[in-house]
Amino acid sequence: MTTKADFTEDEWKQVLEGPPAAGLIVSTAQRGGTFREAFSIAKAYGEARRQHGESELLDEVTSAKPQTDRSKAASHEELREHQLQVIRDAVALVEQKGTPEEVEDYKGFVLAVAQRVAGAKSEGSEPVSGSEQAAIDEIAATLGTGPASSVD
Repeated sequence: MTTKADFTEDEWKQVLEGPPAAGLIVSTAQRGGTFREAFSIAKAYGEARRQHGESELLDEVTSAKPQTDRSKAASHEELREHQLQVIRDAVALVEQKGTPEEVEDYKGFVLAVAQRVAGAKSEGSEPVSGSEQAAIDEIAATLGTGPASSVD
């Protein structure tokens, strides 16, 4: 089993940044609702903690407070590109040190955070806006999991 101890301090920080980066991408895909969407990231972490024991790596990831660094972007596009790179880097580290199951669990959690954020507020009659779904699909493609079809 892979744990925090298998990563350097900087690597672990990168691994921790992946899931909230996905949430940030979705929350900035459309104006409004950022408080509810930020709360939904914390809720996704809480739900994952309640499923404790399935993956020691995810247990350690979800026990940390989700944080993202927005200071590296001058525009929405730059922010999105930076956060997608954060996800790529985090997944690459997990792929280097984790088992195939841990990699899939990590990718699944990153995508689940994105989907949770998208479902935090409804957009008219649609539970997820077109721009939020496009962001989820882009995250799924970055993760190599294909387009996401729905929100839980």
